[in-house]
Amino acid sequence: MAHGENAPLNITPGAIRFNTDSMKLEYFRIGMEGGSTSSYAGIGTMAAGEWVQITTDTPDIQTGGTRGLRFGGEPSTDTIDYINVASTGNAIDFGNLSESRGATGSNIASRTRGVTYGGYNSGYKNEIEFVTIPSTGNVTDFGNLLSSKQQFNGCGNAIRGVMFGGTDSGSHGSDVNTMEYITISQTGNSVDFGDCSHKITGSGAMSSSTRGIIYGGIIGGPSPANTNLIDFFTISTLGNSANFGDATAAGNEYFGGGNSVRGIAAGARTPSATNVIEYITIAALGNAQDFGDLTTGRNGGADASSPTRVCFMGGATPTRQNIIDYVEIMSKGNALDFGDLTQSVNENSGCSNGHGGLG
Repeated sequence: MAHGENAPLNITPGAIRFNTDSMKLEYFRIGMEGGSTSSYAGIGTMAAGEWVQITTDTPDIQTGGTRGLRFGGEPSTDTIDYINVASTGNAIDFGNLSESRGATGSNIASRTRGVTYGGYNSGYKNEIEFVTIPSTGNVTDFGNLLSSKQQFNGCGNAIRGVMFGGTDSGSHGSDVNTMEYITISQTGNSVDFGDCSHKITGSGAMSSSTRGIIYGGIIGGPSPANTNLIDFFTISTLGNSANFGDATAAGNEYFGGGNSVRGIAAGARTPSATNVIEYITIAALGNAQDFGDLTTGRNGGADASSPTRVCFMGGATPTRQNIIDYVEIMSKGNALDFGDLTQSVNENSGCSNGHGGLG
C-alpha cells in the first residue's frame, strides 16, 4: 500500500502489503490481538481484523546461532550442558533435570523449547520435561508418557514431537513398538501415534519438517539382535512406520541428526563401538552411504544439529567420554574436534533449536 493511501473496505485474511511508513511487510489476520475471531461481525473487513508485521524466527535471533543441549546420562546425572553448534569450544552448564537419570529420549525441540523424556534411575520413568532453549535453567514439567520406559528415541518438526520404541523392563524380550506424540508448544500427556514396524530399542533418530526416521537399533523378541533396518513415518499424520532402506551395518545406540535434506547416523554398538558415519537423503528412499569417521569410535551419546553441522556429544568406547566432535552435513569426511562436555557420560540425550525438522 502506498504512503497516504486509504485502506480498502474489504480485505481477504492472509493478504500481504508493504507498509511504506514502517518499511516492513505485513499480513492481515482475522480478529484483534487478544480477541476471539468468532466474535467479530463482517469478517473480511478492517473492523474484523488487523495488519501484523511479518517477522522471522531463526536460531541466530533466538540464541546467536544454533544452541545444542545435552541432558543427563550415565553414570546417572541430572546435569544439562549447552554448546553453540556454529562455533567450537567446551560445553557450558545450562541447568538440571528434576532428578538424575540416563537412557532418556530427546531430539525433540522447537526454536524455543527442548524436550526430554523417560529414562532410568532405580526404575523406569514416564516423565516428560522441557527447557526454554534461549535461556538457561532447570526443567519444567510437561506431562507423562503412555508408559514408563528407557532407551528409546524421538524426532519431530516445529509443532510435533514423536517418540518411538524403547523397553519397559530389563529384557529385550519386552521391548515395545509403540509410537506416541506431543504438541511441543503445549503441555500435557503424550498421545498414541501408531506403531513401529517392529519392536525396537536403542535406535537413532532424525527428521525433516515432514518425515521422521527410525534408524537401526535392537529388534526385541525371543531372540533380540541388532538390525540395519531404517524406517520412516510422516510427522503430521498418525499411523505406522514403513521401511526406508538399510544402514551399512546392524547396530544400536547411534548418534542421529542432520538438516532438512540429509540425515546423519554415527557410531553405534555393532557389537563393539564403531567410528563409522553414514548418511541418507531424507526425502528419498534407499540405503545409507558412507560419510566418514568419528574422531573416536563410540556409542550411546547425544547429538545436536544445525542447518550445516551435526555435533556428537559423549558416548562410550566402552569407557565413558566427554568428547564433542562434529561434521559439516552437506560435505563428506571425518569428524573434527569441537571441545568437551562438562563431564564424561554415555546414554545421554540431546536436542537443538536448529535441527532438520525445523527446516
